[in-house]
Amino acid sequence: MTKEDQNEKHGGRLGVWLVGARGSISTCLLYGLHGLREGLLEPLGLVTELAPFTELGLRPFEEIVLGGHDVCTRSLSQSARELVEHGILKSSLVETCARPAASFEARLRPGPLDTPDVGMADLDPRSARLGGCSSREQVEAIEADLEEFRTREGLERVIVVNLASTEAWREEPPEWQSLAAFEKALEDGRPQPASMLYAYAALRSGCPYVNFTPSLGASSPALRELARKKKVPHCGSDGKTGETLVKTVLAPMFAARHLRVLAWQGYNMLGNRDGEVLADGAHRLSKVRNKSQALRALLGDENVHTHVGIDYVPSLQDWKTAWDFIHFEGFLGARMTLQFTWSASDSALAAPLVLDLVRLADLAHARGEVGEMTHTACFFKAPIAGGTHDFLEQHRNLLEYVRTHTRGRPRR
Repeated sequence: MTKEDQNEKHGGRLGVWLVGARGSISTCLLYGLHGLREGLLEPLGLVTELAPFTELGLRPFEEIVLGGHDVCTRSLSQSARELVEHGILKSSLVETCARPAASFEARLRPGPLDTPDVGMADLDPRSARLGGCSSREQVEAIEADLEEFRTREGLERVIVVNLASTEAWREEPPEWQSLAAFEKALEDGRPQPASMLYAYAALRSGCPYVNFTPSLGASSPALRELARKKKVPHCGSDGKTGETLVKTVLAPMFAARHLRVLAWQGYNMLGNRDGEVLADGAHRLSKVRNKSQALRALLGDENVHTHVGIDYVPSLQDWKTAWDFIHFEGFLGARMTLQFTWSASDSALAAPLVLDLVRLADLAHARGEVGEMTHTACFFKAPIAGGTHDFLEQHRNLLEYVRTHTRGRPRR
């Protein structure tokens, strides 16, 4: 499909509202989007730039406008400078993106601070004040920012993407089981997690929602009900970028060859804000649950020994190293091991996947699709609609979705 065909297909620009807009993933997304528009970067890591996705008539990069919320005051230039120092961004790309970066920063607004995050570094006092308001008032403030963004930029639609740091784990209260109970809890002033308030505000405003974090977002029955009521597509949760991606490719191999996995021990070291947040036990629990559940499901053994350790190592900065030790048993009772090490920048891996999901959510909304985007399961550690965790099977399902929507379309 040519650029002219794409421009005719879409009625206006697409807004993407990033929650956690000053973080490493958002920063990589901003500069990467600029590089793609200007032809300075290859679209490596972008699934939607491969055939047959290119036949879908997805949103061109030139039509995407970024805005967002954050709770810290660090400047975007500081985030970019650190990523240059860490070897993630090239200084030449940062220099050419000065004007788009300034425009993006002008569109950022303070978001509500979740109560457990009080005391974090570089805290925006406006976020602290907003976090002290009732959940209903926080929702109204988010909705007002989304509407201002849509109106000011003249956007066809807005997609909200959660890229914020992982929330602390919380037990599920009864009010999350239905939309009526959740909305009564809001009216009664019962506090709710920030990720749920963002998802609620997005869906209520008719905005597709992408949860790339392990936080709750729209995964509860109450908010899934709201998505269906508002006829909005959404997907999540917890982007699958590194160690778990490898696990969901390797684990089916052991099952297919009838090899008994006795233990799968993982150890992660990471720096940056994510590592600092995950150093806290309650936040870490939200993350490791998704890693272990997927592995046990793939191996078909709920009792297999699995463990994921996460340590914050400040000097690693935006790089993450994961080491996995797999102890397994084969014929004659012979016990063997497999080990692998994954060292990568999670932010550089995540940013193109976020663009993929934004384009797919945009397409789903344009086509009138409603509720969970089940075809996007291969992007997540904990797909909200459930199903297999086998990456190759998930990817086949995505390809089948694409073929269904391109079947009969003339090739250009």
